[in-house]
Amino acid sequence: MDRIAGRFMRVEPRRRIRRLVLGLLADLPRKNCWTIAEWAGEANPDGMQHLLKRAKWDADAVRDDLREYVVENLHDDQAVLVVDETGDVKKGSHTVGVQRQYTGTAGRIENSQVAVYLVYTGQRGHAAVDRELYIPRSWTDQPDRCQAAGLAPGTAFATKPELAARMIARFLDAGHRARWVAGDEVYGGNPRLRTVLEERGSGYVLAVARTHEVTTHAGKFRADFLVKKLPKRAWQKLSAGTGAKGQRFYDWAHIALHDPRAGHRYLLVRRSRTTRELAYYRCYSPQPVPLTTLVRVAGSRWRIEETFQAGKGLAGLDEHQVRRYTSWTRWVTLAMLAHAFLAVVRADEHTRRPAPDTLIPLTCNEIARLFIALVAQRIHDTAHRLGWSHWRRRHQARSRASHHCRQAAYSA
Repeated sequence: MDRIAGRFMRVEPRRRIRRLVLGLLADLPRKNCWTIAEWAGEANPDGMQHLLKRAKWDADAVRDDLREYVVENLHDDQAVLVVDETGDVKKGSHTVGVQRQYTGTAGRIENSQVAVYLVYTGQRGHAAVDRELYIPRSWTDQPDRCQAAGLAPGTAFATKPELAARMIARFLDAGHRARWVAGDEVYGGNPRLRTVLEERGSGYVLAVARTHEVTTHAGKFRADFLVKKLPKRAWQKLSAGTGAKGQRFYDWAHIALHDPRAGHRYLLVRRSRTTRELAYYRCYSPQPVPLTTLVRVAGSRWRIEETFQAGKGLAGLDEHQVRRYTSWTRWVTLAMLAHAFLAVVRADEHTRRPAPDTLIPLTCNEIARLFIALVAQRIHDTAHRLGWSHWRRRHQARSRASHHCRQAAYSA
């Protein structure tokens, strides 16, 4: 909190932002301005809502501080930047960026809001360092709707790969190095993103579809056709990293691709040792690299799923009950900051105090429990609890009366 304190000109928001971040880490069944304000000891949620809506502070500047904090504490010369999107199911049509679209969170097309994240992952840990909200064409084609949601005038449509390229450029322009970038088929199938990464000197291992076409010295072929031509000796059993159940072993093979431009390009293929299911990756490196390096980078992509799970489960990343763009960026940035704190503490604990063989190393979940219970637990008297009960009931009564009035007006 000391690191971001300078982003707030007044002491009141500086103190409240600390209480909000602590509330994001608290063991609350639901995390929103109401529940966090009650947990923090405030009389009503007005202050928390003001902090997200109208208070003067720059969420992008706090994001920059977060990025520096993560890179400084989780630094790894072989770090991988992972890009991926996640969706939050929403009701109604007024929340910024919402529309019926596919979201992996629900596994189907739902009325949802989708955002693209950039995660820094290394040996010491992983945490999100940037975010971009995906604004569909159904929004950008309606400037009045965008303006009502707090989007900047002239907001143009940008694809998810374009949002990813924007975040990666910010990371590199800040003076940080990223030897590798990983992502799924949404990003691997985009030639523009691959070109941008090559021009910036960043290697990549990006998933592609089996129908993806690549050029070898023998000509242009689909990825699934080339795999059929691989001899048995081309496959190697290698681990893609440690998972919840131990090492994740697959069979791997790679094929050199032909390209007159500088650098080295490959088609990487992963084969399940049980189902024989295949996955394909487009790879690039400025220098020649062994197969083991490409496999390590490909395996790093799963870290972003762990980041989403921890960010949502421990820091309320997906519990933002806000409609406007400014409020969304502020909530999400603070949730990323809360999760980054847990990731850094975890890394420090593993380095300074390794767990004995009889215990598993401390996890982010356990650190959050201990931190709130031993350091930041808020205990309030009966009057505070009853006051909040009365406030909620009054607010709900006003909302019900307003709803009934609108309903009567529509039916008249």
